[in-house]
Amino acid sequence: MEEGFYDFFMSGQEIFVIIIVALLLFGAEKLPDTARTIGKYMRDFKKATDEIRRELESSTQDIRKDLSDVTDSIKNDVTDLSNNLTKDVNEVTDNIQKNVNEVKDNIRKDANDVSDGYYKEVND
Repeated sequence: MEEGFYDFFMSGQEIFVIIIVALLLFGAEKLPDTARTIGKYMRDFKKATDEIRRELESSTQDIRKDLSDVTDSIKNDVTDLSNNLTKDVNEVTDNIQKNVNEVKDNIRKDANDVSDGYYKEVND
């Protein structure tokens, strides 16, 4: 972003216009000193912005780590909860299926006993 900003303002035509304006304002004798001063200020500004960026990155590094730890902890808790719920649902489903099968087997047995009783009565 920074380089694009300087590239935008430092194309060939703009540099030429800046040099002519600087020559008119400061004269040929003071132009090198003025250019050095402007260069020094630009370097100082760049150093300051780099320092601020480094400080922000280092100070937010702990916050990002803490946030990552909390996120991981929440993900683990949700995964554990989901696994426990799935296990419980499977157990309940298995128990219901077992009970349904027992009832179904009892109904078949009772139905067979009744039908066998009718066949015996009909055959006698």
